[in-house]
Amino acid sequence: MPGQVIDRPNPQPLPSHIEDHALSLAVKLEKAKLDPPIAKGLQEFRRAANYIAAAMIFLRDNVLLERDLTFDDIKPRLLGHWGTCPGLTLVYSHLNLLATAHNQDIIYVVGPGHGAPAILASLWLEGSLERFYPQYSRTTLGLHNLITKFSTPSGFPSHINAETPGSIHEGGELGYALSVAYGAVMDRPDLVVACIVGDGESETGPTAAAWHAAKYIDPKESGAVIPIVHVNGFKISERTIYGCMDDKEMATLFTGYGYQPRFVEDLEDIDGDMGASMEWALSEIHRIQKAARSGKPIMKPRWPVLILRTPKGWTGPKKVHGEIVEGSFHAHQVPLMAAKKDEEELKQLQEWLLSYKPSELFTKDGNVVEDILKIIPEDDSKKLGQQIDTYGSHEELKIPDWKSFAAKKGGQASCMKVCGELLDQTFVDNPHSIRVFSPDELVSNKLDAVFKHTGRNFQWDEFSHGKGGRVIEILSEHTCQGFMQGYTLTGRTALFPSYESFLGTIHTMMVQYSKFNKMARETTWRKDISSINYIETSTWTRQEHNGFSHQNPSFIGAVLNLKPTAARVYFPPDANTFLSTLAHCLRSKNYVNLMVGSKQPQPVFLSPEEAESHCRAGVSVWKFASTEDGLNPDVVLVGIGAELTFEVIEAAAMLRKKAPNLRVRVINVTDLMVLSLEGSHPHALSHNDFDALFTADKPIHFNYHGYANELKGLLFGRPNLHRISIEAYDEEGSTTTPLDMMLRNRVSRWHVVDAALKGAAVGNEKVRVDMHELRSNNMHELKNVGDYILETGKDPDNAYDTPDFEGRESKHRDVAYAD
Repeated sequence: MPGQVIDRPNPQPLPSHIEDHALSLAVKLEKAKLDPPIAKGLQEFRRAANYIAAAMIFLRDNVLLERDLTFDDIKPRLLGHWGTCPGLTLVYSHLNLLATAHNQDIIYVVGPGHGAPAILASLWLEGSLERFYPQYSRTTLGLHNLITKFSTPSGFPSHINAETPGSIHEGGELGYALSVAYGAVMDRPDLVVACIVGDGESETGPTAAAWHAAKYIDPKESGAVIPIVHVNGFKISERTIYGCMDDKEMATLFTGYGYQPRFVEDLEDIDGDMGASMEWALSEIHRIQKAARSGKPIMKPRWPVLILRTPKGWTGPKKVHGEIVEGSFHAHQVPLMAAKKDEEELKQLQEWLLSYKPSELFTKDGNVVEDILKIIPEDDSKKLGQQIDTYGSHEELKIPDWKSFAAKKGGQASCMKVCGELLDQTFVDNPHSIRVFSPDELVSNKLDAVFKHTGRNFQWDEFSHGKGGRVIEILSEHTCQGFMQGYTLTGRTALFPSYESFLGTIHTMMVQYSKFNKMARETTWRKDISSINYIETSTWTRQEHNGFSHQNPSFIGAVLNLKPTAARVYFPPDANTFLSTLAHCLRSKNYVNLMVGSKQPQPVFLSPEEAESHCRAGVSVWKFASTEDGLNPDVVLVGIGAELTFEVIEAAAMLRKKAPNLRVRVINVTDLMVLSLEGSHPHALSHNDFDALFTADKPIHFNYHGYANELKGLLFGRPNLHRISIEAYDEEGSTTTPLDMMLRNRVSRWHVVDAALKGAAVGNEKVRVDMHELRSNNMHELKNVGDYILETGKDPDNAYDTPDFEGRESKHRDVAYAD
């Protein structure tokens, strides 16, 4: 079956059955009467930008067409996306005008990131590329460098990334531009972010949820977003959904989202239409903000949205070899793919480029003509490519002394509850530079202490409207991630707590962000930013009440796969170590921090001072649970993760009674990256340190919270790996009891005891001679516990008694939970 065939360019949507009065929902305006010099400047800016963008895709020489094109002038590989570029340059030119006319701070977030040629061309025209990259000066040589090196190893890539001045969004995977834009304006009352969302991107789930982001913007404390929906009608090889929706359908859709829609679609006077629309949008923003800031906020304000309808590949080739290009999906990428070898296409390329009349746009030395400069802000700080918030406005947090929130050693405490107290004080001390973005789980995750001095920031709810809350809860994990990215990349700090099993929803989004941050660190001009911080709780070990669907630690592996300069994964074993870890992560810069811990009450094994020392080292011998402080062990038992470590501690206590001749060393790993091969990660233990902790030749058993293959990957390359055994989450689960989850996944205390007996028997004859009997009795006990749970539906009453290695009476642990 052939691909889609259209019979006319830029086909319009078929009429809907919605009543015509729905059109009254769209804003009607008189078109702007632009001063002739301004109108000329806008048109020439676009002609120049479109010329450069098209030339970047094709030319390796003769960049100003000072002679006829030859095949040698064409790049050997034609890479880039033309179709979206004319729309992007149109918006860019008018944002320049808006910034100039109103002295307005504006960031341009571009959803169609593959339209990099348009943005790079515009940045060159305004002089921002030259500011950060002297080799791209506004000269003939600078223009030659930009055009000829694009999409080559020595130039800019084909998509917008961190190397692009003014960008705060990785332009690869679609769906995230809008939420990033809204995150950027939070706590920036004078900032406007213009966010262009393609009609292809609009088909993604993350974008659909992000349209509700405006409902979380308090105009008293935050800036505003001008969303621009670019409906050019086509994606890679088919029409878009929005491209097939008429104005009545679009007007009712966006009215329902809570916006005032304004259509920009007069192709005969697009500058007058866009100019009036931009001015209206900014005036509506100022009206809403003025009301809120004067004490008379508008409940449910209707923010502006512009719906831009222009042909895909506008001003490009109309047809190629008789096939419609402009106004069709054929304009999406490279319209003249055979220009390197086809005479007809080469001629058509020259005609296309000359249609922009480049000789009228550039001076003899390669600079831009004066008319273009008139619409570009004179103040560099107002240029879209030089907004300080996009590259250099990091705000240091004032972090309280976490030790003042510490739990008493020997008692019980929920890691999340004590962290909630620390966060509460952090909000008090930093009222405008830290936020929590979370799905609807904060109370369930026992972090509700944050609400002592703040609230939620949901502006459409009469009970949280206009109160400056630091917490945003929305069930879309993608929107939470986008908010966090935009907020962090513009200089602030954010925290994303979540149920463990659902963080995987934003796996690839987190990876896209990490790629952006990696490249940002490789520039000379982007300054440090706060780390992005995840708290992964309500873990599989305590999701027995919600069942198998809620038991999924896979996000750990996603972070482990990042570059070692970014990846940080922590498993604090108790409340005090979690406090220390959280304080460290909030102070850190440029990382992806993942903190995994329990929300249920857990034993507090370490004092604040011990916790601080343990976290600084990342791993240590827990002498209190080891025999003779861990000296000369027969076997090394390692716990990684709060509940998994508890099972190791229980096993160590059981072994003292069951096998008194067995010598054990108990280790806890709180910084997972220390296990990496020496030299592979900044935190990795040297071989000498590894052997000092884990011994050079004794059996080692790991009881690990995540998947076993993650640990195997970290340990790969260490000597004597044959002595290591690992038990970890094994995709076994159901609606059952907490202890049964340990049994099902072979990480219970009885499984640890069994591994210890097998390991110790290798070098300890006293253990070896009794090993079979000891293991048989241990497995019999395990079976009895399993039968008890199956029969009664609950764990044994003493299952969570904290062992006391000094002979004092155990204390029973409360294991109540909330969904």
